[in-house]
Amino acid sequence: MNLVYAFCAFLLALILVAAGVTRVGVWMTERKNPPSGTFATIDNTRMHFVHVPAAADAPLPPVVFIHGASGNLRDTMLPLRGLLEGRAEMLFVDRPGHGWSARGPAENATPAGQAKTIAALMDHLGIGRAIMVGHSFGGAVTATFALDHPRKAAGLVFLAAVSHPWPGAGTSWYYELTATPLIGRLFSETLALPGGALRMTAATSCVFAPNRVPDDYASKVGIGLVLRPGTFRANARDVAGLYDYVTRVAPRYSEIDVPAVVISGTRDTVVYEEIHSAGLARDIPGAEAVWIDTLGHKPDWIAPDLTLAAIEKVAGLDRDLDAVARQVEARIAGDAFGPIENCPDEKPPLNAANR
Repeated sequence: MNLVYAFCAFLLALILVAAGVTRVGVWMTERKNPPSGTFATIDNTRMHFVHVPAAADAPLPPVVFIHGASGNLRDTMLPLRGLLEGRAEMLFVDRPGHGWSARGPAENATPAGQAKTIAALMDHLGIGRAIMVGHSFGGAVTATFALDHPRKAAGLVFLAAVSHPWPGAGTSWYYELTATPLIGRLFSETLALPGGALRMTAATSCVFAPNRVPDDYASKVGIGLVLRPGTFRANARDVAGLYDYVTRVAPRYSEIDVPAVVISGTRDTVVYEEIHSAGLARDIPGAEAVWIDTLGHKPDWIAPDLTLAAIEKVAGLDRDLDAVARQVEARIAGDAFGPIENCPDEKPPLNAANR
């Protein structure tokens, strides 16, 4: 019996130490990555965002950027803001529960709830119709935005988006674990931050693979913010619930009635581009698909010029996206910096959607 008590005491001590390490880690992470924008309470959600006004003679409509899983507004703002400065009003937003935005009501755990909150934030800022740009998980929010708020969507740009059901419906084990009540909270409050910090470099390399990770990417973007317990749980619940959500909403994509461009790399190891991007291009009437060889999961960072051209194209300007894509391919043709052999790169069955 004494051995049982000793083991329980030892286990409790380990939990307390891990929780203490996590609290110190949170303090250090937030100190290194303070808010970079403005706050407003929208639909009972304290939202963090960067709003960039346009010049008086701006030739483009407003553009709203929606980041992906494990990210925050800096992930799209850093590579793209300078390309549009003065040419368009811009809104970069931390999705509810991410970056410095609060999670808010329970509905914000779905892309529909997040789209609703972003639409309300646009109303708060006086932004009318806008081009919506969504990366990865943000693609599901972007498609939902066009469906649920059609009068506010002027056009859509999808960057390595997630949008359709995928084989097996699986996600990484830590998402499923963290989304589990009680044990998930214990995991996020003790082990997620130190464990995630040890895996951050390798995970980031896989997100960019086979392309080179930009210098100081993680520190500039503040990716470590996702390891804070509350943010980690919000991110896990987003991802764990995504399959069921897109299964319900994907059949409605044919209702989208605005210009759309779908950009994807052929070497994406994070999402099934053959299902998601191909599905968006197939299901959204008139959508234009742009495929780039040797590109991984980060068109916003590796092909910002193509992203800009896509925004201009859906705004009505004459842009040859295929020509820009070939320029990107020439620029990254020799890329082989990401550790592809260590990154999951499952391919869908042969009867799945393909391009």
